[in-house]
Amino acid sequence: MSMPEYLYLTNPLREGLFEQPTPEEAAIMEEHFQYLKKATETGPVILAGTCLDDTFGIVVFHAEGEEVARAFMFNDPAVQKNVIMSELHPLRISLKGQ
Repeated sequence: MSMPEYLYLTNPLREGLFEQPTPEEAAIMEEHFQYLKKATETGPVILAGTCLDDTFGIVVFHAEGEEVARAFMFNDPAVQKNVIMSELHPLRISLKGQ
């Protein structure tokens, strides 16, 4: 049996974050990217990305349960350091392309 999937939705805490990040925000967002890149390479992340209109991002990933999923989301450096806010949702992937 495969692990359940979850989605966390991310939103910038400051308007203009994506268009004009401060140097500190840019560094934290790079940590966020590296965190998700590593998790993609090691397995839990199925996909991650941000909308091209700079409104929100999503991370779809596997976790053993809600507690593990919540810990993964809250360990994201951009969430920890209050650059983005996030909300967790259980997800059922019904269709998946290549």
